Amino acid sequence: MFNSKYSNVLTIILIIVIIAILALIGFLGYDFYRKYYIDKDAEDFISQYEEQIKNTTPQNKVNNDNNSVSTVIDPLEELDTNTNTTTNNNGSTSVKIPTYKGYNVLGTIEIPKTGIKYPILDKVTPKSIQVAVAYYYGPGLNKVGNTTIVGHNYRNGAFFGKNKQLAVGDIIYITDNTGAKVKYTIYKTYKTTETDSAYITRDTNGAREISLSTCTDDSKGRLIILAKE
Repeated sequence: MFNSKYSNVLTIILIIVIIAILALIGFLGYDFYRKYYIDKDAEDFISQYEEQIKNTTPQNKVNNDNNSVSTVIDPLEELDTNTNTTTNNNGSTSVKIPTYKGYNVLGTIEIPKTGIKYPILDKVTPKSIQVAVAYYYGPGLNKVGNTTIVGHNYRNGAFFGKNKQLAVGDIIYITDNTGAKVKYTIYKTYKTTETDSAYITRDTNGAREISLSTCTDDSKGRLIILAKE
């Protein structure tokens, strides 16, 4: 009888272990499938975005066909939410702002070392940073000063999940809606508290810089990446 009870206990334990393993496999499988879906969606969008940017005449560049000066997007100018266009200082209307998952796109970020390339959305909300990375604070992409970009730290490596692999000297590319692609070099990485905002408002002394911000692995602090042109 003892052997029978012992055997039953072992059987129950074995079933529990098998269920736990299957649940873990399912969870990890879903996690990596979600990353694949996120990256594929972003890749498809960026391919179309780059084609659109390629066909856009840079701001204040003379169009040789008609000698007229054309304008392109400055996403931080006043947005007409009804037409999804911007109104420039001279009163002219620029081209349509690209959108991704319902958010206006300011440009793209590419980090060769971690293999990521995502749209940069125009604002940080709980939903926006579930689909891409987002502009948080600063003068705007590729403008003089410090621009902060926020992204989630997902265990599957999506968004800024691999930022802990970055080091001084690594490269980040930011492309804005004018088609300008600027190369930034990382000069500092560090962890700080979630209440620290010094990296956001710092003075760059006339240089173009970016800050990447994401949660630490334990979600108790922030991992900050500083890079300059």
